[in-house]
Amino acid sequence: MFNLSRCLAVNAGQRSAGEALVYGELRLDWQTLEARVQHLATALAGRGIGKGDIVALMMKNSPAFIELIYAISHLGAVILPLNFRLSSEEVGYIANHAGAVMIVADDVFQVQAAGAGLPLILLDEAGQIDIGATLLDVSGGRQGLEAAPSGRDDIFRLMYTSGTTSRPKGVVHSYDNFYWKCFDHTLSLGLNERTRLLVVGPLYHVGGSDLPGLGVHLAGGTIVLLRDYEPRSVLETIERERIEGIWLAPVMANDILNLPAEGLPDANSLRWCIAGGERTPESRIRAFFDRFPQARYIDAYGMTETVSGDTLMEPGREFDKIGSVGRPLRFVEMEIRSEDGERLLPGEEGEICMRGPKVMREYWRDPQKTAETFFPDGFLRSGDVGYMDADGFLFITDRQKDMIISGGENIASSEVERVIYEHPAVKEAAVYARPHPRWGEAAVAAVVLAEGQTITYQQLLDHCRARLAGFKCPKDMVVLAQLPRNPSGKVLKRILRELDATGSLAVPDMVNQSA
Repeated sequence: MFNLSRCLAVNAGQRSAGEALVYGELRLDWQTLEARVQHLATALAGRGIGKGDIVALMMKNSPAFIELIYAISHLGAVILPLNFRLSSEEVGYIANHAGAVMIVADDVFQVQAAGAGLPLILLDEAGQIDIGATLLDVSGGRQGLEAAPSGRDDIFRLMYTSGTTSRPKGVVHSYDNFYWKCFDHTLSLGLNERTRLLVVGPLYHVGGSDLPGLGVHLAGGTIVLLRDYEPRSVLETIERERIEGIWLAPVMANDILNLPAEGLPDANSLRWCIAGGERTPESRIRAFFDRFPQARYIDAYGMTETVSGDTLMEPGREFDKIGSVGRPLRFVEMEIRSEDGERLLPGEEGEICMRGPKVMREYWRDPQKTAETFFPDGFLRSGDVGYMDADGFLFITDRQKDMIISGGENIASSEVERVIYEHPAVKEAAVYARPHPRWGEAAVAAVVLAEGQTITYQQLLDHCRARLAGFKCPKDMVVLAQLPRNPSGKVLKRILRELDATGSLAVPDMVNQSA
């Protein structure tokens, strides 16, 4: 039996009074958490949810989110986390492409969630579920609903991720993928029943849910949950709850390090912080060690397609391997390959490729994209460019995929371009990355107007906001006479980025520049 709820039953039996989940004033021991999950699973079963059904969750962090993950798994159903920043159009596409049968959402996201046209269960502001008046009234004790049998190859979760296509792709996570990820992270981070993890990253994201996320529960440790991110609140929680580990998106780490040092809460319980997701500047690593000398700064590399956390920087190697994101973990095979699949030597730059039990087997309902993403021998093509040194440390140098990473969120340029092309004033469009001091990168739209048309940035922004999540919308716009292209007609975004950096994007003729 591979259902996630099994770990609750084991922990409830072995260490029933141990602290499992903390959320503000709410403190749940293992026995209570298991009883709540059992009760919730019974209520969902009463709504017709059963094995293989896909249930979408559009929620901020709350105990209910974690309880739903366990309860849905207990029923043998499939979890579909949704980014709560998505527009109703995006939610509708993902939920219907996935084949979801129900959405559970915070009531503040009712409008977006309703875009899918599916049965909808709403939660109140505190993240408490209200399916009937007494859903989480567990005074009657454990319900005793038997877990649906789930095997290692059964689907545990679908996570939709931006990529090179104009629509998000559904990454299939099997139980095998998830448990091998947890095994790797438990060994690498030393997770055990004394581990206290602060989860402040959103649970719809692999950073919040999987680095190491619920893996701490499998090891018997405690998850402390924050609903929203606020830098000082993070430090106050670390001090109050004696937090040992945390995952932070790069923008979060920057915000915390930029707080004035004087008068900050004591965070000396912190032992490690995973804060990868982009190439980390040396200045940030040094600033972290100045602020938290007792803790590890763990730069990392991973993908939604691999349940995240494929490399982790090892303790004591942060400076002699500056610029690296660490070495592959125990159960990840990693190679640098050429475009035709040839394995490259140490120091040679190529595409980062991975194989192993934590690597997904397919994109949901997309056999063509699945075939394009794997070499015949099973190595997944990441679309990222890098090299490995003679010691096996990975260095990321570029991205083959036309991707923008803003505040830890992936933005597929093609997805934004698809929406911009729907505006009647636009003849051509190209979206590229501009460096941003806080978010890392920001999306910028270069547009060529249809004859006789005009458009303002605000008009373009309003058009995009009606169809895309706010973080995907362009933060600026430039109007060009033509887009830069190579002789075969491919748009050269490298040229756009270079000209943008020098303030030269008003050049009228940028056609037929060399690639």
